[in-house]
Amino acid sequence: METKQSIRKQIFRLRGQATDAQVHSDSLIILDRLTETDAYKNARQVFTYVDFNHEVETHDLILRCMADGKEVAVPRVREKDMDFYRLTDFAQLEPGYFGIPEPARGEIVTWEKALMVVPGVAFDPDCHRVGYGQGFYDRYLSIHRRHPAIALAFAFQIVEAAPWEVTDILPDMVITEKTIYRR
Repeated sequence: METKQSIRKQIFRLRGQATDAQVHSDSLIILDRLTETDAYKNARQVFTYVDFNHEVETHDLILRCMADGKEVAVPRVREKDMDFYRLTDFAQLEPGYFGIPEPARGEIVTWEKALMVVPGVAFDPDCHRVGYGQGFYDRYLSIHRRHPAIALAFAFQIVEAAPWEVTDILPDMVITEKTIYRR
């Protein structure tokens, strides 16, 4: 099995090779698949990441949530943890941790049943996740266990087997532009 480091290197290379047009097009397909799930339809509140550096785009997801009458919150890193801030306007965002857009201001929310849209570097068909290595989502979800969690990824981010540890928190499903994987 490959190491997390080698998987990250491989996926970052593939993300760098993807065109902006392909990232946008595939992101819209993934968004459509997400919004068709019961988890999305039943959610009144959604926690989502703000995309960065050719991740599955979330701008249209945030707009869709707002249009569908759902409340949205996005993370801001605080030391080794993250807080979720209600997002009402994209003007709240500014470069934060590693240049990733984060809310500069707003209300911290702790919606315990919000749908959690999770980023990641790579996933396998059993929904094991290789994150960015800091453990923010695993720590958050280990404390806040009532969130249905869905990961968004491009098909090239699916690997045969992702290394995992017992402390890893798996998403309930991983949605790509080609397939939906369920835990």
